[in-house]
Formats: sequence, C-alpha cells, structure tokens
Amino acid sequence: MKISGFLKTFAAMAVLCAGAAQAQVSVMLPANPGGGWDSTGRQAFQALNQAGIYTGTVNFSNRGGAGGTIGLAEFQRSQKGKADALAVFGAITVGAITLNKSPIDLSQFKPVARLTAEYLVLAVKADSPHKTLGDFVKALKANPGATPVGGGSAGGVDHIALALLAQSAGVPVPSLNYIPQAGGADTVIGIVNGTLQAGISGISEFQQFAQEGRIRILGVTTAERLKALADVPTFKESGFDVEIANWRGILGSVDMPEANRQEWIERFTKLSESDAWKAVLEKQGWDPYFLAGDAFGEFIQSESGRINQILKDAGLSK
Repeated sequence: MKISGFLKTFAAMAVLCAGAAQAQVSVMLPANPGGGWDSTGRQAFQALNQAGIYTGTVNFSNRGGAGGTIGLAEFQRSQKGKADALAVFGAITVGAITLNKSPIDLSQFKPVARLTAEYLVLAVKADSPHKTLGDFVKALKANPGATPVGGGSAGGVDHIALALLAQSAGVPVPSLNYIPQAGGADTVIGIVNGTLQAGISGISEFQQFAQEGRIRILGVTTAERLKALADVPTFKESGFDVEIANWRGILGSVDMPEANRQEWIERFTKLSESDAWKAVLEKQGWDPYFLAGDAFGEFIQSESGRINQILKDAGLSK
C-alpha cells in the first residue's frame, strides 16, 4: 500500500511537471498582430495541436519593428538558454539586420525548421488608373517620388522586390519612394485611402482584400502563374525579370539544450507531413519549403550572403 501510494504520488507529480514544462513554451512573433510572421507562428502551433503533435499551452509574444530585429533582440536577451523558447523569423530579418546595423547574429540562435515560402504581389486601389503592372511602372518611371509604394520593413523582401522591379525597368533605385508599413493591413489602408499609389506584400496579406474588391493585384513574383491567382500575370510575363519569395522559419533560443532542439525538429518534421499543416498552406497560399536542423542553419548562412549582395547591387546598402 505504501509503495502503491508512493507511485500514485510520483505519477501525479510527473503529470504536474509535464504540464509545467509545456506551459513554459514561448514563441516570439517579432511583428505586429495580423502579419505574415504572426500568422505563421500561430497557425503552425494550431496545426501542431490539431495533428496531436504538440498539445500543450503556448505563450505568444508580439514585438514588431525594424524588420523583426527588435523582437529578436528581446528574444535573445530574455530567453537565452530557455529549453522551449522559439521565435519566428524569415528572409526579411536578414536584410533588416544589415540596414538597421543590428548587432544580432543569426548564427547564435539554434536553427529548428524552415516552414514556408510565400511569393509577393504588387497591388493598387481597385479603381486605380493602373490596370497592369506595365501601367504602374510607367508612372514609376515618370515620377518615382510621386509614386509612394508601401510594404514591409526597409531592406526586407518587399523592399528588395520593388528595387529589383525598378532595376529591371530602368528606374534609379535611390529615387524610389518606398514607405515601410507596420503590417499588410496598414499597407492596404494606405492603398485604399490614397496615401500609397501601390503596395507590395505576401499573397496571404493581400488576397482577402483583393477578393473583397478593395484592391487590385497587378503582378506576382512567381516563375509561373498561381492557381489561386490565375488571372494575375507574373512580373516576368509583364516584361520585368523579377522572381523572389519570402521564406519563414523557426529559431530556438541562444544556447537551447540540444535535446530540446532535436525534439522541436522532430515535431516540425511531423508537422510538415501532416494534413493539418497542408490545409493551412493551401488556405494561406503558402508554398511548402521545409528544411530542418543543421541543413536549415547552412541555408540561413548562404541566404544571408545572397540577400546582402542583392541589397548592395540594388543600391540599398554599401
């Protein structure tokens, strides 16, 4: 009886400890609510839950600004060494670190998984005189300063895509009037109220507003047309040699224990194969772009070099 009682007590304590461990899972979303990183983090964990891969509680924190560098800096300070602390980040962060002269070193974090790739679209107000991407570029060439374009953080993928479009069209990149926005919804508001002539962002952030008839999408940065946007030509179809995607992934905290990192790698690997996640990808218009662990770390390193070279070539950094 005493042994039985002890075992019951031990079992109860184990359950409590397991619950406490799960409750300590924290996810930094280094952007304002409603944006692509916010959606990626929240929907990934919702799908993990639906698939029965991870069903514990999660504490989400939003901290926007400077292309994710503010949120990641806070994550680095406050979550160092935490066993189950994760952060969402992506291609935008790489350029933002350079342009904001941020001391953040992505190699200090623990690479867990690359999850998605999302292509970009350029959109104008529904009743804009610019009916095609070519029309918009004509206006851009005629008076770049009077053609404000909104998008994500300076140096991010949106900004780079606009710079590449300008280069392809013979528009001096330094003359662009690019206005960073806090999120996709803010960009749409600017387009609709006329403070922006156009906006550039991920498909998922604009598609709903296009379906509602508030904005018109003129082009997409894919190699071929998308089924979800069958009527929208690619930038290349419109005569501009631009193809670029925004990838997003998950980092573990600085000095995250290796056993915990491997556990999260396994969980996200299972997620990538689950029906729950495939449904999220289809709904959001995200492409699967899975890569895990050390291979993801190598990708981050190579992508940092590539994006920084684009920034230099486009005249956005020295």
